[in-house]
Amino acid sequence: MQMLDFKMNIKLFRSKPGCFGYSINPVFYGAAFLMATSAIGPGFLTSTAVFTSRLFASFGFAILISIVVDLIAQLNVWRIITVTNLPAQDIANLLLPGLGSFLSLLIISGGLVFNIGNIAGCGLGLNVLFGMDITTGALISAGISILLFLLKDAGKAMDRFAQVLGFLMIGLVLYVAISSQPPIAEALYKTIIPDQIDFMSIVTIVGGTVGGYITFAGAHRLIDAGISGVDNKKQVDKSAFMAIGIASLMRILLFLAALGVVMKGSLLDEKNPAASVFQLAAGNIGYKIFGMVLWAASVTSVVGASFTSVTFARSFHPWLAKKQSYAIIAFIVCAALLFALFGKPVKVLIFAGAFNGFILAFSLGIMLIAATKSRIMKGYQHPRAYLIAGSLVALLILVFGTLTILHEFGKK
Repeated sequence: MQMLDFKMNIKLFRSKPGCFGYSINPVFYGAAFLMATSAIGPGFLTSTAVFTSRLFASFGFAILISIVVDLIAQLNVWRIITVTNLPAQDIANLLLPGLGSFLSLLIISGGLVFNIGNIAGCGLGLNVLFGMDITTGALISAGISILLFLLKDAGKAMDRFAQVLGFLMIGLVLYVAISSQPPIAEALYKTIIPDQIDFMSIVTIVGGTVGGYITFAGAHRLIDAGISGVDNKKQVDKSAFMAIGIASLMRILLFLAALGVVMKGSLLDEKNPAASVFQLAAGNIGYKIFGMVLWAASVTSVVGASFTSVTFARSFHPWLAKKQSYAIIAFIVCAALLFALFGKPVKVLIFAGAFNGFILAFSLGIMLIAATKSRIMKGYQHPRAYLIAGSLVALLILVFGTLTILHEFGKK
C-alpha cells in the first residue's frame, strides 16, 4: 500500500510542469532545443568558420561575450512572456496599440527570408550527402518538415525532432573538432586576453543566435504548450540556460574545429568556408559529415522559423490561431516555392542577417519596457538586475549593430 502511494505521488509530481527541483515536463527540453536548433542554421555554420579564419583564437573572446549577451536577452524575454502568458506581439500591443502588429510584420518577413535560406541549406546538405539535385533536395526536406505538422501531436513531434537532430549535430561536430586537433590552451588564453576585439563579429553571432524570430522561439513554444505563470519561472530560466548552452556548445565546437584547420595554415574556400573546415579536418568523411550537419541544421531551422513566425501571424486572424498547423505548412510551402522559383536571394539574406541584431535590440527593448508596467505584468515585479542587464544589452547591440550595418553597406 505504501509502495502504491509512493508511485502515485511520483506520478503526480511528474505531471506538474511547474514543480521545482525535477527535470520535469519534456516541453522545457523541447523549447530549449527548438530555440537552439533554430539558431544553428546555414548562416551559423558559415559565420563561425569565417570569423575563425579572420580572428583565429581571438574569436573565442567574441564567443564568450556573445554567450553572456545571448543569455541576458533570453532570460528576460522568456521570463516576461511566460509570466504574462502572452505572445510578444500581444505584450507589445498592450504597451502601445499597433506596436505588436509592426513587430509581427518584422518577425514574419524576416522569418520568411531566412526560411528560403534554410530550405536552400537543406538542398545543399542532401547534395553533399547523395549528389542529389539541390532544388529536389530542398523540396524533399520541406516535405519532411510539413509531415511533422500533419501529425496529431505536432508540438511533441517538433520537440522530439529538434532534440534528436540537435544531439546528432553536436556528436558529429565533436568528432570533427577532435580530428582537427585545435590548440586548446591557446584558444582558452586568447578567449580571455584576445589579440584583437572585433565588434562586428560579436554583433553578427549574437544576431545569428538570438536575433529575429529566434528571440521568441522557445518562449512561444512554452506558452503554446500551456506553461506560464510565476510558479514556473525557475524552470523557464533553466530552459533558457539550456537553450543558450546547446547553441553555445555547438558554436564552441565549430570554432575549435575551424581553429585547428586554420592554425595549420590551411586556407578555407571563400565560397563554402564551413565545408572546407569539415573536409580539411577529416577528409572525405568530414565532407559527408558536413552534409549531414548542414541538412540537420537547416531542416530544424525551417521548423523553428515556421512555427515561430506563425505564432506571430495568428494574432492577425482567428483562423490562423485555430488552424495553426495548416498555417505553418502554408508558410513552409511558400518559402519552398520561392526558393524553387528564384533560388537563394544572397543579397537579401546578407542584409537580413545584419538586420537581426537591430530586431533583437528593438524587440528586447519592448519587452523590458513592458516589464515595468504593472497592468501588463499582472502584479509581477521583474528583477531589477534583469532589467538593468537587459537594457545594457539592448543599447549595446543597437549601437554596434547600427555601426556594423553602416560600415558594411557604406563601403559598397
